[in-house]
Amino acid sequence: MSLTVVVTRDVQNRYRGFLGSVMLEVSAGVYISPRLNAGVRNRIWNVVSDWYGHLQRGAIIMSWSSPEEPGGVGLRVLGEPPKTLSVVDGMLLVRRATGSTDSSLMS
Repeated sequence: MSLTVVVTRDVQNRYRGFLGSVMLEVSAGVYISPRLNAGVRNRIWNVVSDWYGHLQRGAIIMSWSSPEEPGGVGLRVLGEPPKTLSVVDGMLLVRRATGSTDSSLMS
């Protein structure tokens, strides 16, 4: 289990209600859960991805601690240019990728 953070921008109220029911809203559009397992995290992502597929508005980013991923950070993005994380000379960098608006870049 790891800390999971979801940040939303310019999305419909349904996201706020749903995410607020399963995570703590620590600031407008910023949700955290200190101990969220991978199964619950994936179910949350499936719900918001499905809604986003129908509503196509705003942006959602989910991030969590993941030792297997570059820099130890897992990342999923909806509605923004997809991003990838990479480690270059010991520094963690974010790179915009090309592709679809739904990128489950790191699970």
